[in-house]
Amino acid sequence: MESRGVASVEQDERVAPSASRTAKRAAINGRANLMLIVVVSMGAVVELAALPFLLRQWGAPALWLIVPIVILTPTHWGLIHEAIHGQLFASRRLNENVGRTLAIGLALPFDAVRFGHLMHHRFTREPYDQPDVHTGDGPRWRSRLQYYFRLLGGFYFGELLLPLLAFMPSGTARSAVASTVSTEGPAGADVQRLFVNFATDPVRRQRTRRDWLLSVVLYACAFYLYGVWWPALVAAMYLRGVWLSMADNLPHFDVALDEPGRARNFRVARMWQGILMNHHLHRLHHQHPTLPWTVLSALATDAAPRANAAPEHAYFRSALRQFSGPVSATHR
Repeated sequence: MESRGVASVEQDERVAPSASRTAKRAAINGRANLMLIVVVSMGAVVELAALPFLLRQWGAPALWLIVPIVILTPTHWGLIHEAIHGQLFASRRLNENVGRTLAIGLALPFDAVRFGHLMHHRFTREPYDQPDVHTGDGPRWRSRLQYYFRLLGGFYFGELLLPLLAFMPSGTARSAVASTVSTEGPAGADVQRLFVNFATDPVRRQRTRRDWLLSVVLYACAFYLYGVWWPALVAAMYLRGVWLSMADNLPHFDVALDEPGRARNFRVARMWQGILMNHHLHRLHHQHPTLPWTVLSALATDAAPRANAAPEHAYFRSALRQFSGPVSATHR
């Protein structure tokens, strides 16, 4: 059975009031999702199996294939994200199985990222969800060091190691999570309780252990195939981790609690919209979390003429702006 904490988070996501008031539930574009799954799967096959063979045949020029592999990172995550929201396929079982398989291919613990993402929707920009804010506790240099580590791949690295909690005794996992997730803020106690409940849920611990071991086996085989070229696989994984880490931080960087959706939308060229799966429209996603990604562009077009619409900045330029460092809590 599911823990009460996880169930309540999933229930809140399904009945998000802003979505129910302002937009009807749209049909899932299964054909578009299937096409992207094929493309992402081909990229994964190249990264984990074909590239080591090509490196032995062509040498260093084959390293250029890492570029399209990295570019497909937001698409890979975007498909997992759609599965988290139940928007990948109409069939709940197919949605779950495909999303979990895609997560294993990216070495992500599906249950953990699903729970964390739904918590992010429920408690957006609460104190536990403000990695870009320097609260004044401790020296500023330490806050900047932690921030840049997280931004430059640390977020992804943490998710790679997160399943180790499932191998710890439940009591140890409970203590570890309770000491990491603070009770700061009005909802802090609820946030900590939900995280602890998730970390000690026996069903999810079992599934997390299984998925993590499958990822370990998959990547161990890949490292074996690469042989002396193993640094190329490390480089690909790191660059994908940097993209995921920066993309996770970007929509909420320096966002105040009174901004709509507590997130921002950005502008991108049309060619990038499918690759990003419209994640540049992150504020709209927070306002309408039950809508498929294919609907957000039309929704953004409809909302554009509104006089009170927040200005949209360029996506990649804003991504670089994150390197200005963490913002002060007093500044916000």
